[in-house]
Amino acid sequence: MALQEHYDTRLFVPDTTAGLGVQLLVLEVLCRLAGLGTLGWLTGFAFTVITWVLLTLALQRSWTGPFGPANRVTLARTILVGGVTALVADSFDRPPPVTVLVAMATVALILDGVDGKVARRTGTATPLGARFDMEVDAFLILVLCVYLALPLGAWVLAIGLMRYAFVAASWALPWLQGALPHSMARKTVAALQGIVLVLAAAGIVPQALAAGAVALALALLVWSFGRDVVWLWRTRDRTGAGPLRSPRAAPGR
Repeated sequence: MALQEHYDTRLFVPDTTAGLGVQLLVLEVLCRLAGLGTLGWLTGFAFTVITWVLLTLALQRSWTGPFGPANRVTLARTILVGGVTALVADSFDRPPPVTVLVAMATVALILDGVDGKVARRTGTATPLGARFDMEVDAFLILVLCVYLALPLGAWVLAIGLMRYAFVAASWALPWLQGALPHSMARKTVAALQGIVLVLAAAGIVPQALAAGAVALALALLVWSFGRDVVWLWRTRDRTGAGPLRSPRAAPGR
């Protein structure tokens, strides 16, 4: 059994290690071509190390097969999010290269619609893969909110923190861990958050209009979370308090 676990671990080590190397290469390119400063590089490096450690530990605990093409797509998205994180951190010291930041965030959002399809078509969909995808989405939204908090106000952070607040609340209220039914409205609201935040970050619309669009996105997210919380409360005796059967079923995702 120990030999089998060692073999299985070797199946994903090349992918995660390559991801680590590519992330560091992206940071170096940003330093040379986009003027990434010390704060941005250190933040990006911290993101790289923490992501690699958490992903490796998660894979060691529950993975039994090859890393798979869908997870490679998600890993590519993670690398892009690492670049965005570095640029946002650097923006506290100097004006960021907005075009580069927005381009990386946009590609990461576009690829969000790819990894799930690849997983289904190749028959490699797993709960861990879905959770990996969801965590990358959530962190990208949070980082974009941090970037917009300065020009628009700290209230924007509510969008990025809402999902984490829900997870924290579920530790104290187990009925929030019930599985949610499929909802196109939930998926639409979730997708809208990324689109609106990227448009606001791009600075292509007046700030007042951008603030209004982000406020509307926040209102829709509150509605989505509220609707799902009410559903979970009403069905708590029927759904039980076990872990989410699908990580994608979290409100707003």
